[in-house]
Amino acid sequence: MTDMDPCLSLLHDLVSIPSVNPTLVPGAPGEGAIAGAIAAHMRRIGLDVTMQEAAPGRPNVIGVLEGKAPGKSLMFCGHIDTVGVEGMDAPYTPTVRDGRLYGRGSQDMKGGVAAMIDAARVTAERGLPKGRLIVAAVADEEYASIGADALVTQWSADGAVVTEPTDMQIGIGHKGFAWLEVETRGRAAHGSRPKDGRDAILRMGRILHRLDSLDRQLQARAPHPVMGTGSLHASIITGGRELSSYPDLCRLQMERRTIVGERDGQPLEDVRAILAGLVAEDAEFDGAVRLAFSRPPYEIAADHPLPTMLASVARPSGISPSQVGMSFWTDAAVLAASGIPSVLFGPGGAGLHSREEYVNVADVLTCRDVLAALAVAWG
Repeated sequence: MTDMDPCLSLLHDLVSIPSVNPTLVPGAPGEGAIAGAIAAHMRRIGLDVTMQEAAPGRPNVIGVLEGKAPGKSLMFCGHIDTVGVEGMDAPYTPTVRDGRLYGRGSQDMKGGVAAMIDAARVTAERGLPKGRLIVAAVADEEYASIGADALVTQWSADGAVVTEPTDMQIGIGHKGFAWLEVETRGRAAHGSRPKDGRDAILRMGRILHRLDSLDRQLQARAPHPVMGTGSLHASIITGGRELSSYPDLCRLQMERRTIVGERDGQPLEDVRAILAGLVAEDAEFDGAVRLAFSRPPYEIAADHPLPTMLASVARPSGISPSQVGMSFWTDAAVLAASGIPSVLFGPGGAGLHSREEYVNVADVLTCRDVLAALAVAWG
């Protein structure tokens, strides 16, 4: 690896280390090994390193570079967990073809993590004129963001860049989400006795029909300028015990994507309204819904100094990034809720959460250069 750019060598190493989120895939290794490798690398490039446990065996790694004079602080933040690898061929063997580096996590988001860490190396070698640079590699973004939640209890900054994959555009907002669990209850009976049984699965079908209508309504509304529209989908459904029995229970896990301007409780209210309507039509209808987990959407003002400065320092690297919104949720919302204005900026590629994932090599290097320039300009 001695002839490889240090940023790409680091990316190669990161992709080679399994870091599948153990909440998503029981028994998966989690972030321990990759956090240890990142901590050692950060120390080698001159950062003051702290390990912070978000949960047992699931650490964040925070590296700090102090400037030569007082000034503003800047945080680079990226998650080090990935989704699972089922169906992938050699997910931990980074392969470069046609300017793309393939492997699990290459785009989501070890490319961005490598870029932000190597930007700190470049900045350390040149000397940070003023201010403070904080580089945070966090756990668990792919599920509940316990890493980012822990991070903001001890660390803050005057601005942050979350290096999620944005195709080299500047993300000034992203959608939120709500996970809802819906239940319909029937009455078990022999399949030959329809007067005795109540089919919980067919009753869930009534809910699904109305959810489909709600999704169409959401997507037909005037879109938010950078986030588009809200949406929903049915994620997981279970029910029934055997072929010759009426099912007494059916469970649906669904996701609702939210945008700025919607009330925090809107997803739950909408499904409760559907259930109330079904009860009004059929007094025997028995269903319930609960909110399992949610995260809010996020938006920073387009004229905030952070996205404005980021666009300015990017131009010498040959790019003119636009301000865009992202469809996926990110840790930027957690940082912002704690008082850290945040934007998204990271390399392009394809295959997030799919069987073939890659990041554009040239983008990783350009991202590194832009972040290093921002670190100097921001302080």
